[in-house]
Amino acid sequence: MSEASSSFHLLDARIQRFIWAEGWESLRDAQEAAIPLIVKADCDVIVAAATAAGKTEAAFFPALTYLVQAEKPGLIVYISPLKALINDQFGRLDRLCDQLEVPVWPWHGDISASTKTKFLNKSNGVLLITPESLEAMLCNRGSSIRSVFERAAFFVVDELHAFIGSERGKQLQSLLHRIERVIGRSVPRIGLSATLGDMSLAAEFLRPGKGSSVKLVESKSAGTELKILMKGYEEPLVVLPQDTQDSPEPTTPSLIATHLFKSLRGSNNLIFPNSRREVERYTHLLNTLCLLQKVPNEFWPHHGNLSKEIRAETEAALKQKEYPATAVCTNTLELGIDIGAVKSVAQIGPPPSVASLRQRLGRSGRRKGEPAILRGYCIEDALGGQPSLSTELRLGTVQMIAMISLLLEGWFEPPVPNGAHLSTLVQQMLSAIAQHGGATIGELYLLLCAPETPFAGVSKEEFVGLARHLGLKELLMQDSSGILLHGRIGEKFVNHYTFYAAFTTDEEFRVVAAGKALGTIPVSQMLTTGQRILFAGKTWRVDEIDEPQKTIFVIRTSGGVPPSFSGGVGRTHTRVRQRMRQLLEGDDTPAFSDEVVRRFLTEARRNYAARNLTQEFVVNQGSAILFLTWLGDAANEAISCLLIRRGITATPAGPGVEIQKNKHTIEKVLDVLIDAAVDEPPSADMLLADVKNLQRQKWDWALPEALFYTRLTPVSTSILKRPSNGARSSVSNASPLDWIYGAGKCTSASNP
Repeated sequence: MSEASSSFHLLDARIQRFIWAEGWESLRDAQEAAIPLIVKADCDVIVAAATAAGKTEAAFFPALTYLVQAEKPGLIVYISPLKALINDQFGRLDRLCDQLEVPVWPWHGDISASTKTKFLNKSNGVLLITPESLEAMLCNRGSSIRSVFERAAFFVVDELHAFIGSERGKQLQSLLHRIERVIGRSVPRIGLSATLGDMSLAAEFLRPGKGSSVKLVESKSAGTELKILMKGYEEPLVVLPQDTQDSPEPTTPSLIATHLFKSLRGSNNLIFPNSRREVERYTHLLNTLCLLQKVPNEFWPHHGNLSKEIRAETEAALKQKEYPATAVCTNTLELGIDIGAVKSVAQIGPPPSVASLRQRLGRSGRRKGEPAILRGYCIEDALGGQPSLSTELRLGTVQMIAMISLLLEGWFEPPVPNGAHLSTLVQQMLSAIAQHGGATIGELYLLLCAPETPFAGVSKEEFVGLARHLGLKELLMQDSSGILLHGRIGEKFVNHYTFYAAFTTDEEFRVVAAGKALGTIPVSQMLTTGQRILFAGKTWRVDEIDEPQKTIFVIRTSGGVPPSFSGGVGRTHTRVRQRMRQLLEGDDTPAFSDEVVRRFLTEARRNYAARNLTQEFVVNQGSAILFLTWLGDAANEAISCLLIRRGITATPAGPGVEIQKNKHTIEKVLDVLIDAAVDEPPSADMLLADVKNLQRQKWDWALPEALFYTRLTPVSTSILKRPSNGARSSVSNASPLDWIYGAGKCTSASNP
């Protein structure tokens, strides 16, 4: 170890010997910076560094040093978003902690009751736990929380970015705050992450109300060499007879599978298609190629619908070093599960986000001297017939190029830490009552909503109104002394294991036509009657939406151009769409593109110019009009709501908003847009009155209507504001939409 390392000498001698035994020549820069801050246990710290840059050691080496040198046994609480990550960390920490005589306790649903009892009897060492298990502990062991956590020295939150801005993240903030209230002191918090856009926002999330006091450590290590290849594939145009019911199987997946088979065999890799269905498709194609070539199978599936045993088999195949293995997976392998080093990452179609792509790519290039490798595959339909605008502009290819270019510039979507998260507030009210055996409304408010608490934005009046509404829903009741207790229905919820999760599992809507179920479709967007969806290769008009039963009733629509909406794989940020527009108006060709991708980009630019889309923002599609905003999905949803409120059938559609003409002319729609520019933005409840699929969080159904729309207010206030002087935006190429929404050709990372 270098003599220049002052941080190394701050560590306990046994940890120093462990580092020497591991053959380390030096500490990483993140470790050098973090150790002096953490070893004193007197401040909150965020460590942001690339995957495999030693974040875990940056936290645990100094935290364990503090623990073993303290006068009394202490406790480090490590909180992970995944059980699998806990199991990995147990394997990594157990050997070191055994030398330090510090016990390590994994705690989640698969851990035996006897192991948990042993921990509760000792309450020291390292506790590895998920937020859901922490929630269960507070609910079911409320009287013992003080004794369990009174010696807590650190809370270590891994994969911090996975919590920021989510219901689960708000739950975690509340759990940590509630524990600190019980033990009567603040416990130093350590946040670990490979993907953080705005460190100040992350700091405010880690310590609400006191983010400025959080110490920040960002790794300055030179990035791993990155090699990128982007290949294009064109799906042939097939004209089917009118009476054909089923769409033909696409031909391009087998071609992509063949290239993957040739390129990846003999090494460990990750392949990311954009859905569970595509995971199954590509796994089957690759397994078949192994059989045809009479070679051992090297390709394994991994997604959330698979049993934990099958997922464990895939993870084990990647970890073992004797035989090569490649996982075909969804985002289940994005986070820091230890699957060993992989040679390359393959992305089929645009990723859900730039941040997601960055996280995935961090799995490659982890061996010293090896580059990170990204293979991107884009599929476009052949031009001909009546192609959609998406096909003409090759939007899938352009979006992937845009995302890769932003990744290379170091940009990715910033977290959205602010929000009411009232769904989680309902859960935390019920949980706190379970923990304490009841509470007055004043005690609950001070615990959860006072300044510097997780729900500090909720007023006393709103909180009282919420409590009363929960009483009407029989989630709460009040005894004669004024103590709030669980109501009849609340008791049932809290006593069921599903209560501990603050988030809902992804739900899919059934699609039904003429009484026949066509299948299911994942829906992350708002839904409205009259909008068109693409399903099973055909275009359908939404006739009715049964939200409680998660069912969409559709009618086949003939003619016209298929819509952009098809369920989607993520929510696209405005910065990505603006970069796509820049690419279409530019002339640079990415060096990482193959011949087909270069052709796609040339065709896209030619069609963009032919339609004069540099100046025009209205695309006439026969029965519909597409208004090109080049804004993100959140902004396009808000614009659609404005139009729906004024009697126009509108839905977000890729880079714009699709409007059904019905009896409206283009001039009529333009008049509506201009009227919207003149009027003040409507309240959220008025804006969203005719929109379905808004209850996306677990406890939204329990919120009073006024508060439910308050939760959605940021959509209507941050996006729907026009320039303060009421005039048109002065940005070049501005449209009436720019006038209304102040968008122009923005490049700000803060725009949604």
